[in-house]
Amino acid sequence: MAANRSDLKGFFYPESIAIFGVSTGAYRFGGQSFLGKLIECRYPGRIYPVHPKAEEIQGLRAYPDLLSLPEVPDLALVCVAAQAVPSILEACGQIGLRHIHILTSGFRETGTREGRDLEDRIRSISKEKGVMVIGPNCMGPYCPGSRLAMWGAIPGMSGPLGVISQSGGMTQRFTEYTCSLGLGVDKAVSFGNGTVLDSLDFLEFMAGEEGIGQIAMYLESIRDGRKFFKLAGEVNRTKPIILWKGGESEAGARTAASHTGALAGAERIWEAFFRQTGVTRVRSMDEWVDVSLAFAFLPAPKGKGVFLIGGGGGNSVTQSDACLREGLEVPRLSEVTMEYLGRTVPAAGSIGGNPLDMFRTFQDADYLGEVLDLAYQDPAVSMVIVDRIIPRKAFHLPNLPDSTPRVIEFLESRPDRKPTVFIVDGEGGDLDLTAAGVALRSRFCKAGIPAYPTLQRAARALWHLQRYYAYRQMV
Repeated sequence: MAANRSDLKGFFYPESIAIFGVSTGAYRFGGQSFLGKLIECRYPGRIYPVHPKAEEIQGLRAYPDLLSLPEVPDLALVCVAAQAVPSILEACGQIGLRHIHILTSGFRETGTREGRDLEDRIRSISKEKGVMVIGPNCMGPYCPGSRLAMWGAIPGMSGPLGVISQSGGMTQRFTEYTCSLGLGVDKAVSFGNGTVLDSLDFLEFMAGEEGIGQIAMYLESIRDGRKFFKLAGEVNRTKPIILWKGGESEAGARTAASHTGALAGAERIWEAFFRQTGVTRVRSMDEWVDVSLAFAFLPAPKGKGVFLIGGGGGNSVTQSDACLREGLEVPRLSEVTMEYLGRTVPAAGSIGGNPLDMFRTFQDADYLGEVLDLAYQDPAVSMVIVDRIIPRKAFHLPNLPDSTPRVIEFLESRPDRKPTVFIVDGEGGDLDLTAAGVALRSRFCKAGIPAYPTLQRAARALWHLQRYYAYRQMV
């Protein structure tokens, strides 16, 4: 179904919502839980629970049917049994309610004749009545800016991300994850089976939304491969698309078919798609988030050269190896930089080059700032990775003042800085160390400075960043 931008915008900024399928008994996922989340996130609009018998639900007046409502709602949330969905769509069409989200499952994804017939009926009613449908079998729209946050991070935070996903669970986790690191979402949509509106509709829509700077996608299939290829290639030239393609393996493809009724498609076709469009491919939730942070917070690098700061003897060796494996370079620094390091780095117990193994960078923010200033002037350096140590007994560290605020202040005062990220090692079985690592990582990220738990993840994110901007220069 062709839908223009103003049509789709209505899904994300409704001033009134009707909810079908709100149970009145014990807690249940569906209409009842969605209503509770709307109340929790302080949705400012009018909410109309529709129930044939109840007079009040969760403190709100309930209505027996659509005709008894005081107005035509902007959005309908349908959470009834699959067999009852077509009649509700008919009723919505009759009163001019055009935006409909169907949470309900039990359609094509079941693999049954009945499920396919019900989904065909949804498509037919949509065309006949002129209604737009997200779903079925999905979590629907999400927009922290309008407090339409019935799932994911609640109430969430606004930011440059646009999210398009066939999977509700993936979208929920992704928005939680990015929000915890200070990266907000402008709009997200979980579209499930995509019977009426699918990924193409929302990709075209988000490409034109000014608040969206990059688009994260999780897809298991594409209905119109040729159109998607053309559209994704065009959008990716101005807004990075970060795509996690589910169903790569035979087992994954079988699961995708039972999840959203999707046919995953041949892997070799997808490989050609990524190569020719320049769309960034990721293969895990961590990588999806890591790359999103890099695109949101970092400028374009001019090359592959990375300056590694911190580390330690063995760490410096393994970090160099990891960068090279990811397709980055660890170049020799300029004479100016090497001369400064030669004067300030002790010959014993340190390494005055690239990598730079110098304990002073951990405790002396002013010294680290001087090193970073040199890196930003060094033509050999395109990106910088800085290691951070979390104080703990194993490292024989003295009780030092926290240099993090001063480091963040320095970086914020350098708006023209080269892409700079931090490594915060909080991994392992020590729960206190893990908690401290998460907290420190969050402090950097919320200041707009990507921080990663491992060098491998940092290097991978920077490789994606460099590859994307190199591709853009070629097209």
